[in-house]
Amino acid sequence: MKTANKVLSRLGLATRAGKLISGEEIVLKAIRSGEAKLVLLAGDASGNTAKKISDKCKSYGVPLLVGFTRFELGSAVGKPERVMFAVTDRGFADMLAAGWNHHSEVENIE
Repeated sequence: MKTANKVLSRLGLATRAGKLISGEEIVLKAIRSGEAKLVLLAGDASGNTAKKISDKCKSYGVPLLVGFTRFELGSAVGKPERVMFAVTDRGFADMLAAGWNHHSEVENIE
């Protein structure tokens, strides 16, 4: 299985396990509360959204990974499209980050 497919299937697994949340306000709340262990952002997110999430992640020390499209991310979790996720479990965060770092079409921002 290609690395990109592995990463996307792991997103689906994290969703089914209840360890992935989506939606801008909910993700921002998870970052502020310390619940977010990792934030994932679609590469085609708007500049304003990307800056807001990037700044908040830097401020609270939460790793941020950027890549894939909103449609690829949404499809991975059974939704039409999703721009961002927060991973709330350290094990899933580590597993997703490891695969993400090996996928050449994504940008890693820490």
